[in-house]
Amino acid sequence: MAAASDEQLTALIKLKAIDATPETFQEFGQVIEASDDGEEFGPLDAQLDLSHGIPRFYIMHLQDRPLKFSTITHHASVTQCLGAIGGHVWYLGVGKPSIIDPTVMKGTTGADVVQSHCSHFYVPPAVDDIRAFRISGPKFLKLNRGTWHAGPLFTEKTMDFYNLELSNTNVVDHTTHDFIQKNKVEFLLDE
Repeated sequence: MAAASDEQLTALIKLKAIDATPETFQEFGQVIEASDDGEEFGPLDAQLDLSHGIPRFYIMHLQDRPLKFSTITHHASVTQCLGAIGGHVWYLGVGKPSIIDPTVMKGTTGADVVQSHCSHFYVPPAVDDIRAFRISGPKFLKLNRGTWHAGPLFTEKTMDFYNLELSNTNVVDHTTHDFIQKNKVEFLLDE
C-alpha cells in the first residue's frame, strides 16, 4: 500500500474574514486611516519602529494571491506597513506576535520555543489563534514587530501595494512557519 502524501493528510480550515478596524486589529497592529492635513502626530498615526536599519518604502507588485495560505511570516526587528494602491479590497491572515525575550528565557526550556535562523527565539503560531482580516478603502495596516502575517491576498489577478519595512527585512529578518509541514493544516479565507 502506498503512503499518503502530505496533501492528502492536510486539513483545510476556513477562516471568516472580518473588517480591519482600529478595534478589531489592535492585537496585531494599527489600522491607519486618512487624517486632516496639518494634524499633529498622535496615537492614530502609525507608531513605527524602523530603528534597526535603513527604511525601505516601495511599491510591491503582486499577482495570483488567492485567498488561501499555508505559510505565515514574522519580522522580529521591524514594524511593517502595507496598503493597497487605489484602496482595493485585500485580505491578510495574522497571528499575535510570539517573540520571546532571551533574558526571560534564561534557565527555561520548552518544546515550543524555537530559535529562528535570524537568531531570535519565538513560539510558533497556534492554529486556533490565526485570524483573517478584510481591508478596503483608503487605509493601511501597520503590523507590530513580530506579528505573524500571510498575504496580502486578493481576488484580482494583480494588485500593487505600498510597503514600508527595512531595506534588508526579507534577507535578515524573515521567519516563516509552514502549517502544512508542522500542523498538517491549510487556511482558506471566507469573504
